[in-house]
Amino acid sequence: MRHPKLLPLAIYLAAAICATGAEPQPRLNPHLEPLRALLGKTWKGVFEDSKAEHPTIDIARWERALNGQAVRLLHSINQGAYGGETLIVWNEKAQMIEYFYFTTAGYMTTGTMEVKNGKILTRETVKGDAGGVMEVRATSEILSGRKFHVKAEYLKDGQWSLGHEVTYQEDPSSEVVFK
Repeated sequence: MRHPKLLPLAIYLAAAICATGAEPQPRLNPHLEPLRALLGKTWKGVFEDSKAEHPTIDIARWERALNGQAVRLLHSINQGAYGGETLIVWNEKAQMIEYFYFTTAGYMTTGTMEVKNGKILTRETVKGDAGGVMEVRATSEILSGRKFHVKAEYLKDGQWSLGHEVTYQEDPSSEVVFK
């Protein structure tokens, strides 16, 4: 079964991009089209619960990958203190978007992504030692062509709690750093 809301949103986003008069966009798997507004850009976000004198800053770079069959996301926190790489793909057999996240802390996650009512809903399972966190679920929303918001929750010790909340802004001068 195909996700009925995914394709109409993809068609809407593709039409909106074409209407701007921009150059033709490289091919992207139609199921990944809701992510196109993030691609080819670097984003900077400050964790909402961080302290002003020592902010937790995440830099994220979204790219088209594998001839448009995947989206690649690289990110680093505080100049490489932590980071990761995600590959997001369409699983034809399961009829869903899946992703695989590898971290500099040595653990990884696998997850699914669904687009509903303009929001991106994710749920992932942790494989390895992530300080007791077993699952992560998040809601992301593209607020404009230059901002997006992510709110995540962590499952630890059988309880869901707020993980992090970040509003990103496009920042072409920022760079993802790995040590």
